[in-house]
Amino acid sequence: MREQDVFVLADQSLSRVVEQITDDQWDMVMPDEFPMSAAVDRVVTLREVIGYHAYDDAWVPDMLAGRTMAEVGEDAFRGDLLGGTPVEAFAAIVGKACAAARATSDLSHTVHCSFGDYTAQQYLWQVNGFRGLRVHDIAKVLGLDPTLPPELVEGLWEEIAPNAEEWRSYGIFGPAVAVPADASLQDRLLGITGRQPDGA
Repeated sequence: MREQDVFVLADQSLSRVVEQITDDQWDMVMPDEFPMSAAVDRVVTLREVIGYHAYDDAWVPDMLAGRTMAEVGEDAFRGDLLGGTPVEAFAAIVGKACAAARATSDLSHTVHCSFGDYTAQQYLWQVNGFRGLRVHDIAKVLGLDPTLPPELVEGLWEEIAPNAEEWRSYGIFGPAVAVPADASLQDRLLGITGRQPDGA
Protein backbone atom coordinates (compact mmCIF):
# COMPACT_ATOMS: atom_id res chain seq x y z
CA MET A 1 0.00 0.00 0.00
CA ARG A 2 1.30 3.47 -0.87
CA GLU A 3 2.47 5.57 2.06
CA GLN A 4 0.24 8.40 0.86
CA ASP A 5 -2.81 6.14 1.07
CA VAL A 6 -1.90 4.96 4.55
CA PHE A 7 -1.60 8.59 5.62
CA VAL A 8 -5.07 9.41 4.34
CA LEU A 9 -6.55 6.34 6.05
CA ALA A 10 -4.85 7.20 9.34
CA ASP A 11 -5.70 10.90 9.26
CA GLN A 12 -9.32 10.40 8.30
CA SER A 13 -9.71 7.67 10.94
CA LEU A 14 -8.32 10.04 13.58
CA SER A 15 -10.72 12.75 12.44
CA ARG A 16 -13.64 10.33 12.81
CA VAL A 17 -12.61 9.68 16.41
CA VAL A 18 -12.33 13.42 17.07
CA GLU A 19 -15.85 13.85 15.68
CA GLN A 20 -17.12 11.72 18.56
CA ILE A 21 -15.59 13.86 21.32
CA THR A 22 -18.37 15.47 23.32
CA ASP A 23 -18.25 19.02 24.65
CA ASP A 24 -17.64 17.83 28.22
CA GLN A 25 -14.68 15.63 27.24
CA TRP A 26 -12.27 18.18 25.81
CA ASP A 27 -10.86 19.15 29.20
CA MET A 28 -10.50 15.59 30.47
CA VAL A 29 -7.07 14.70 31.84
CA MET A 30 -5.34 11.92 29.94
CA PRO A 31 -4.68 8.84 32.07
CA ASP A 32 -1.15 7.96 33.13
CA GLU A 33 -1.10 4.93 30.83
CA PHE A 34 -1.82 7.04 27.75
CA PRO A 35 1.32 6.76 25.58
CA MET A 36 2.94 10.16 25.16
CA SER A 37 5.54 11.01 22.53
CA ALA A 38 7.71 12.62 25.21
CA ALA A 39 7.95 12.53 28.97
CA VAL A 40 5.85 15.20 30.64
CA ASP A 41 5.70 16.15 34.30
CA ARG A 42 2.24 17.75 34.30
CA VAL A 43 -1.31 16.77 33.49
CA VAL A 44 -2.23 16.75 29.80
CA THR A 45 -5.77 17.27 28.57
CA LEU A 46 -7.50 15.67 25.62
CA ARG A 47 -7.70 19.06 23.94
CA GLU A 48 -3.91 19.40 24.19
CA VAL A 49 -3.43 15.99 22.59
CA ILE A 50 -5.77 16.82 19.71
CA GLY A 51 -4.27 20.30 19.47
CA TYR A 52 -0.83 18.80 18.98
CA HIS A 53 -2.13 16.58 16.20
CA ALA A 54 -3.71 19.63 14.58
CA TYR A 55 -0.34 21.40 14.78
CA ASP A 56 1.49 18.37 13.37
CA ASP A 57 -1.03 18.03 10.54
CA ALA A 58 -0.93 21.73 9.71
CA TRP A 59 2.72 21.30 8.72
CA VAL A 60 2.10 18.38 6.35
CA PRO A 61 1.43 20.37 3.14
CA ASP A 62 4.58 22.44 3.57
CA MET A 63 6.69 19.48 4.62
CA LEU A 64 5.60 17.41 1.62
CA ALA A 65 6.27 20.40 -0.64
CA GLY A 66 9.89 20.40 0.56
CA ARG A 67 9.72 23.72 2.37
CA THR A 68 11.82 24.32 5.46
CA MET A 69 10.35 25.54 8.71
CA ALA A 70 12.39 28.72 8.33
CA GLU A 71 10.84 29.37 4.92
CA VAL A 72 7.33 28.88 6.26
CA GLY A 73 7.98 30.60 9.58
CA GLU A 74 8.66 28.49 12.64
CA ASP A 75 5.73 30.05 14.48
CA ALA A 76 3.33 29.72 11.54
CA PHE A 77 1.08 27.23 13.31
CA ARG A 78 1.67 28.14 16.94
CA GLY A 79 -1.29 28.88 19.16
CA ASP A 80 -4.77 27.46 19.41
CA LEU A 81 -5.66 25.89 16.08
CA LEU A 82 -8.89 24.36 17.37
CA GLY A 83 -10.69 27.50 18.51
CA GLY A 84 -14.33 27.43 19.52
CA THR A 85 -15.29 24.70 17.04
CA PRO A 86 -12.56 22.10 17.57
CA VAL A 87 -14.17 19.27 15.60
CA GLU A 88 -14.71 21.42 12.53
CA ALA A 89 -11.28 23.05 12.82
CA PHE A 90 -9.57 19.69 13.11
CA ALA A 91 -11.46 18.29 10.12
CA ALA A 92 -10.43 21.27 7.99
CA ILE A 93 -6.75 20.79 8.85
CA VAL A 94 -7.01 17.07 8.12
CA GLY A 95 -8.62 17.83 4.76
CA LYS A 96 -5.67 20.01 3.69
CA ALA A 97 -3.12 17.45 4.90
CA CYS A 98 -4.86 14.59 3.07
CA ALA A 99 -5.06 16.65 -0.13
CA ALA A 100 -1.31 17.28 0.08
CA ALA A 101 -0.60 13.58 0.61
CA ARG A 102 -2.77 12.57 -2.34
CA ALA A 103 -0.99 15.10 -4.54
CA THR A 104 2.46 13.75 -3.63
CA SER A 105 3.80 11.37 -6.27
CA ASP A 106 7.55 11.45 -5.65
CA LEU A 107 8.54 10.05 -2.27
CA SER A 108 12.27 10.38 -2.82
CA HIS A 109 12.45 14.15 -2.35
CA THR A 110 13.70 15.65 0.90
CA VAL A 111 11.42 16.68 3.74
CA HIS A 112 12.95 19.12 6.20
CA CYS A 113 11.71 18.21 9.70
CA SER A 114 12.67 20.03 12.87
CA PHE A 115 14.69 16.95 13.87
CA GLY A 116 16.48 16.38 10.57
CA ASP A 117 16.08 15.76 6.86
CA TYR A 118 14.34 12.64 5.57
CA THR A 119 12.87 11.39 2.34
CA ALA A 120 9.14 11.92 1.94
CA GLN A 121 8.73 8.16 2.32
CA GLN A 122 10.53 8.14 5.67
CA TYR A 123 8.57 11.19 6.81
CA LEU A 124 5.27 9.48 6.01
CA TRP A 125 6.38 6.32 7.82
CA GLN A 126 6.86 8.41 10.95
CA VAL A 127 3.63 10.38 10.78
CA ASN A 128 1.51 7.45 9.63
CA GLY A 129 2.44 5.36 12.64
CA PHE A 130 1.94 8.29 15.00
CA ARG A 131 -1.53 9.08 13.69
CA GLY A 132 -2.68 5.54 13.11
CA LEU A 133 -1.81 4.36 16.59
CA ARG A 134 -3.35 7.49 18.10
CA VAL A 135 -6.67 6.47 16.54
CA HIS A 136 -6.57 3.40 18.76
CA ASP A 137 -5.17 5.15 21.84
CA ILE A 138 -7.64 8.03 21.89
CA ALA A 139 -10.64 5.84 21.05
CA LYS A 140 -9.73 3.60 23.97
CA VAL A 141 -9.52 6.54 26.39
CA LEU A 142 -12.92 7.77 25.21
CA GLY A 143 -14.52 4.36 25.63
CA LEU A 144 -15.06 3.99 21.89
CA ASP A 145 -14.40 0.92 19.79
CA PRO A 146 -10.60 0.94 19.28
CA THR A 147 -10.71 -1.37 16.28
CA LEU A 148 -8.84 0.17 13.37
CA PRO A 149 -9.97 -0.20 9.75
CA PRO A 150 -8.40 -3.42 8.37
CA GLU A 151 -6.72 -1.57 5.49
CA LEU A 152 -5.11 0.83 7.96
CA VAL A 153 -3.84 -2.03 10.12
CA GLU A 154 -2.32 -3.70 7.06
CA GLY A 155 -0.70 -0.48 5.88
CA LEU A 156 0.73 0.32 9.31
CA TRP A 157 2.03 -3.22 9.72
CA GLU A 158 3.83 -3.05 6.38
CA GLU A 159 5.53 0.18 7.41
CA ILE A 160 6.20 -0.46 11.09
CA ALA A 161 7.06 -4.17 11.37
CA PRO A 162 10.34 -3.99 9.39
CA ASN A 163 11.49 -0.93 11.37
CA ALA A 164 10.04 -1.63 14.82
CA GLU A 165 13.24 -2.71 16.56
CA GLU A 166 15.28 0.15 15.12
CA TRP A 167 12.63 2.68 16.15
CA ARG A 168 12.38 1.04 19.57
CA SER A 169 16.11 1.65 20.03
CA TYR A 170 15.38 5.38 19.50
CA GLY A 171 12.74 5.33 22.22
CA ILE A 172 9.79 5.66 19.86
CA PHE A 173 8.21 2.45 21.12
CA GLY A 174 8.27 0.83 24.53
CA PRO A 175 9.23 -2.81 25.10
CA ALA A 176 7.34 -5.19 22.83
CA VAL A 177 4.36 -6.99 24.35
CA ALA A 178 4.11 -10.70 23.57
CA VAL A 179 0.96 -11.83 21.78
CA PRO A 180 -0.36 -15.31 20.98
CA ALA A 181 0.63 -16.84 17.66
CA ASP A 182 -2.96 -16.66 16.47
CA ALA A 183 -3.46 -13.02 17.50
CA SER A 184 -5.13 -10.64 15.09
CA LEU A 185 -2.94 -8.38 12.99
CA GLN A 186 -4.10 -5.38 15.03
CA ASP A 187 -3.06 -7.06 18.28
CA ARG A 188 0.30 -7.95 16.74
CA LEU A 189 0.70 -4.33 15.67
CA LEU A 190 -0.15 -3.10 19.16
CA GLY A 191 2.25 -5.60 20.69
CA ILE A 192 5.27 -4.63 18.59
CA THR A 193 4.65 -0.95 19.37
CA GLY A 194 4.64 -1.59 23.12
CA ARG A 195 0.89 -1.46 23.61
CA GLN A 196 -1.29 -3.96 25.41
CA PRO A 197 -3.26 -5.84 22.75
CA ASP A 198 -7.02 -5.45 22.96
CA GLY A 199 -7.53 -9.19 22.68
CA ALA A 200 -5.20 -9.96 25.61
